[in-house]
Amino acid sequence: MFYEIRTYRLKNGAIPGYLKVVGEEGIAIQKSHLGNLVGYFSSEIGPINEIVHIWGFESLDDRQARRARLASDPAWQAFLPKIRDLIVTADNKIMIPAAFSPLGGSAPI
Repeated sequence: MFYEIRTYRLKNGAIPGYLKVVGEEGIAIQKSHLGNLVGYFSSEIGPINEIVHIWGFESLDDRQARRARLASDPAWQAFLPKIRDLIVTADNKIMIPAAFSPLGGSAPI
C-alpha cells in the first residue's frame, strides 16, 4: 500500500471556508475517484493554516489511474476554482508504511 500525503498552506483565515466547500462538494467527488481516504486534517498547533489529507493506493499505477480520472471529471474541474485561490502552497509525498505500522506495510526495516 502507498499513501499520498498532500499538504496545503492556505491563506490566513481560509481554513473554515475551505473545509466548508470541500465538505459540501469536493470530498464526495474525490472519494468517488480516489477511494481510500485515510484522513483529512487541519493544523491546530505548529505551522498554521495547513490542511493535510492522506489517501491510500494499492500501487503507484493505481494512484496514477485514479488521479487521472479525478482530473478529467467535469464536476472536479468545476469545483477546483472554489478552492484554488485559497491555497498558497502545496506539497505532496508518497509514503510506504513500515512493516510494523498500524496501517500495515511492506517497507523493509
